[in-house]
Amino acid sequence: MKLRLLTVGRAPKWIDDGVAHYFERLPMASRPELVVVAPRPRQNDQQRLLSAVRQRETAVLLDRRGRSLDSAGLAALLGDWRLAGRDVAMLIGGAAGFDAEARRGAAQVLSLSALTLPHQLARVLLAEQLYRAWTILHGHPYHRA
Repeated sequence: MKLRLLTVGRAPKWIDDGVAHYFERLPMASRPELVVVAPRPRQNDQQRLLSAVRQRETAVLLDRRGRSLDSAGLAALLGDWRLAGRDVAMLIGGAAGFDAEARRGAAQVLSLSALTLPHQLARVLLAEQLYRAWTILHGHPYHRA
């Protein structure tokens, strides 16, 4: 399974450092790829993100209106995708998020929180949760729930 995290726009250094911190803790074979789509004035960020999803990838949108999972639930979902041999693209929308049509067209719509989060901060939260899910699947003591 290959996992890509697709997001819009550059982030402050501390955001990039946070994402790198969790991704670097993963073995190389399990490390997600971060793809940052450049925002364009007067163009739809949502459409640019959706266009970056590869044909063989399962599109998972991160949206506050999505299904809530706990860390063990995310780990189980990642484990299922890995067993199925699926490549996954997890998309964090820009400031406007995703519209209803995009949510309907996605394989999954997940929520990191019921709170509305800045899309750049969501990168770090998702990176940590992907690392935590990996530790759950591999019996690592990082997750202590």
